[in-house]
Amino acid sequence: MSTVVITGGTQGIGLGLAREFCRRGHNIVIAGRDAVRVEQALAGLGREAGHCAGQSCDVTRSEQVQALWDLAVERFGAVDIWINNAGLARTVWPILDVPQGELETMVTTNVLGTINGSRVAARGMKAQGAGKLFNMLGGGSDGEYFPGMGIYGTTKRGLDYFTNALVKELADSGVIVGKIRPGMIITEAVVREARADMAGFQKSRKLMNKLVDTVETVSPFLVDRILATHRSGSKIRWLTPAKMTRRMLVGLVRERPDQFARFGL
Repeated sequence: MSTVVITGGTQGIGLGLAREFCRRGHNIVIAGRDAVRVEQALAGLGREAGHCAGQSCDVTRSEQVQALWDLAVERFGAVDIWINNAGLARTVWPILDVPQGELETMVTTNVLGTINGSRVAARGMKAQGAGKLFNMLGGGSDGEYFPGMGIYGTTKRGLDYFTNALVKELADSGVIVGKIRPGMIITEAVVREARADMAGFQKSRKLMNKLVDTVETVSPFLVDRILATHRSGSKIRWLTPAKMTRRMLVGLVRERPDQFARFGL
């Protein structure tokens, strides 16, 4: 049984991972900015098999991230897996039109928040002598460009470099560092972005429908790979280039059922 800490664990893929780890009997500690959402998520996870804890945490504040680590250690004795999942994606504007407040929140949450989480977790795991640390990447992390994702993609590209550097600096430390690319998942944030720009969403809907997946579909795969990762520098990727190509080819002869309808889109 492992103890797993997940930042941004109150919704989306973070909550999906927490639920899947719980189902398998692991201890889970989740965090999010909103204390009410943390309690709501914990209430839902309480119906699963694992043991759960959590607290509100602004990942841009290093002392709050440290408090999250301390809670996990106090409650369960150690942290085996730490997943830096907290992030913000605002993808409806080109670079010049992103509101300054949204830009700053996206950059500080995605970049500074992941750096804070990595530093706290890596220090704690070095002291323990072992542990796994995963950073959640996403669109843009491999250098690809998507319209409306100039700022978001920049943060994820930077995190790819940061994670590579962390792999080298923590070599032989007992800390395994990995990357997660979950693919195109329909989350609350995706639904919000689609509703904010329905015209743009409808233009890309047919293509996106070939590539998107749900949290419930992807979470078991990611948990399997996280638990099976024993080599630092590993990348866990759901939507591989081969899978994308296969879906596009299949889509030429058979339309995929609408993945967005159940979300009211």
